[in-house]
Amino acid sequence: MNILNRYILKKFFTTFLFVVGIMVLVVVVIDFTEKNDKFIKNNISKNDILNYYFAFIPYVVSLVTPITAFIATVYVTAQLAMRTEIIAILSSGKSFLSIIYSFFFGSIIIAILSFILNGWIIPHLNKDRVAFEVMYIKSPFYFSDKNVHFKIEENSYLYLERYDNNMEIGYNVTLENFEKNKLKSKLFARQIIWDKKSKKWKLKSWISRKLDINKEIITNGLELDTTLLVNPSDFDNNYRLSETFTMNELDKFIKLQSLRGADDIDIYKIEKYIRYAQPFTVILLVILGVIIASRKSRQGTGYLIALGFTFAFAFIIFFVMSRAFAENGSIDPLFAIWLPNLIFGLITVIIYRKMPK
Repeated sequence: MNILNRYILKKFFTTFLFVVGIMVLVVVVIDFTEKNDKFIKNNISKNDILNYYFAFIPYVVSLVTPITAFIATVYVTAQLAMRTEIIAILSSGKSFLSIIYSFFFGSIIIAILSFILNGWIIPHLNKDRVAFEVMYIKSPFYFSDKNVHFKIEENSYLYLERYDNNMEIGYNVTLENFEKNKLKSKLFARQIIWDKKSKKWKLKSWISRKLDINKEIITNGLELDTTLLVNPSDFDNNYRLSETFTMNELDKFIKLQSLRGADDIDIYKIEKYIRYAQPFTVILLVILGVIIASRKSRQGTGYLIALGFTFAFAFIIFFVMSRAFAENGSIDPLFAIWLPNLIFGLITVIIYRKMPK
């Protein structure tokens, strides 16, 4: 690494950490102001509040990393341009690509750290953060869905008319098993109750029908223990649940939800795709920031920074809209999450090709 790389990287990382610090401070102050009434109402101790923000701050850092990296790049590059340092660098025989390379190397470091944090470290912290918000910030959760269906095995399905998540009891339960699209057995029970000791379900007042080629076998009883690919956590509050999974846990959960034929599987796929796309977003925005702020402007540094903010907010709006379309099923989640990167990648290439070097 030569002197130029070290010089630019030092300025880039210093500015990046400063911008991240300012953004985090603003977000934490606003968040504390909004939640302070809840803290007082629930008589939460200072240690619990500090532990909450210990988990909350890395979460915020993860959210703002792409934009703060972009803003830091625009600011540093604009300063270099206004002090004619870029002209001096080019006059010394260095190419414009060597300047981009310095920022690119810094963006690679941030992208790798971001991927590791988002994939494994922050999800562990989010478990405590989300649990705290569910307990003290959000209203009590009641499972209110009616006529719930689960695919519990390849050819088995569970139906519940309703479920009480506080008592962990389901009502009017039906278990159906199919073979080659033909019903082979059907079990009905008035109640299904979770036994915390045995970690199994108990069926109350059940009737079973097994269909054979030439006959039907009917059995019944008052109580029956059974093991299902469903547990009470599936009826709990799923508020920000996807953010509490590590990459490995997220993959397993997506496979499980796919087996069940769950309707909300796209939410977890979107979370997974975002974690893979964000490192590339950081790299892309850093390169774009160098390109748009490298030309000396008569309007001064403020104009270049304002131009950078315009691109940043345009990216945020585009990403939010694309994610919303993915969540409501209008666009394939994988395509929707990568679309902002593809669009702004194309913009970056076009601007780079047209700019004088």
